[in-house]
Amino acid sequence: MSDALEILAGLVLARCGDALERVPSRCGELTFEVPAAALVATCRTLRDDPGLRFEQLVDLAGVDYLDYGRVEWNTDTATSSGFSRGRSGGGTAGEGAAQRFAVVYHLLSVTHNRRLRLRAWCEGSEPPLLDSVVEIWKSADWFEREAFDLFGILFRGHPDLRRILTDYGFVGHPFRKDFPLIGNVEVRYDESKGRVVYEPVAIEPRTLVPRVIREDNRYEAALKDAQRKDAGHV
Repeated sequence: MSDALEILAGLVLARCGDALERVPSRCGELTFEVPAAALVATCRTLRDDPGLRFEQLVDLAGVDYLDYGRVEWNTDTATSSGFSRGRSGGGTAGEGAAQRFAVVYHLLSVTHNRRLRLRAWCEGSEPPLLDSVVEIWKSADWFEREAFDLFGILFRGHPDLRRILTDYGFVGHPFRKDFPLIGNVEVRYDESKGRVVYEPVAIEPRTLVPRVIREDNRYEAALKDAQRKDAGHV
């Protein structure tokens, strides 16, 4: 972390009191965790305090921590069995997350040219619930609708909480880790009925293993030159 971020961290903690807990970040961004009960008050302070002035909510994203901490996920590149197996059962190797659903807020101070992230754990397990921040940042309107649509997270006080990306009759929340990658139904237009029909999905589940490009020392220049000498080409 840079000195500027450390100064900002001290300022945020001084203004918001004991409500915030600093979270380690691997991407060089300042991140804090805020309790659900203190979310709205903390966000209002971050927006209105002259020394902070986080006027803009750049993004809001839901997170599903189901199966968090499993050994097969401890990788920054790829795995041997593919990523679709994350919804399957199996033994856990890590402690995992204490709760399942969280919401992450990406904030920008135009006045001070600073960025900040907040993470709030949702209340309850099903349905997950948090207070809406639409009254603080108007841009939260569609962001919260997206998190509701894809993760099933409810936002208390939202003026118009309904699906925004999936169909109105869609069942389930497709970004949840236990939602099948192939979905539950497929949609097609039936000419005989003259309308769109929903049918059980006909695709068979499969494991998708990503292609990984690995370094191959057989193509190193020095090794190739040695092979050419051995073959009498030089």
